[in-house]
Amino acid sequence: MKALQSLQARRQAWWLALEPREQRMVAIAGTLVVLALFWWLALAPALRTLSSAPAEHAQLDAQLQRMTSLQTQAKALQSQPRANREDAMRGLETSVRQNLGPNAQMQAAGAGEGVTIALRAAPADALAQWFGQARSNARAVPREVHLTRSTQSTTPSPSSAPSGTATTGDSSRVRWDGTVVMSLPAR
Repeated sequence: MKALQSLQARRQAWWLALEPREQRMVAIAGTLVVLALFWWLALAPALRTLSSAPAEHAQLDAQLQRMTSLQTQAKALQSQPRANREDAMRGLETSVRQNLGPNAQMQAAGAGEGVTIALRAAPADALAQWFGQARSNARAVPREVHLTRSTQSTTPSPSSAPSGTATTGDSSRVRWDGTVVMSLPAR
């Protein structure tokens, strides 16, 4: 307690020893320091948060929209009636023929619930579309996937290409070889 009183007495003596002009300058400097601290610690962070709020709000709205869309898709899948194995097999066969055509062969995996699809030079976009159709129409999900990038050249013959088009346009597309084992609904 004495140390605090001693410190206050020295500060008061120092203050009284200053001329009025020096006292004003010290008061102004102290006020500037307090204002600067107030700005850096209280106002600047609040203003920065306020200025970034609209962008963050838009980002959160977009995220909410995506989540709502996913929720709607999940509810739609849950509300579908349970498919039996035969219907799933027919749906999978149809999707293989429509999307992969002669590039794929389908074979039942035997006693298990799976189906093996062998692919040769299957276009990547058709394969991606087929996976979506297999999931939604046949309720089949991939259990094993063994794919490698195809080395087979698939340039169309000049007679089948429309006049005025390059015959190498199709060769730049990514193609895949391999096998896909799909799980089907239980019997």
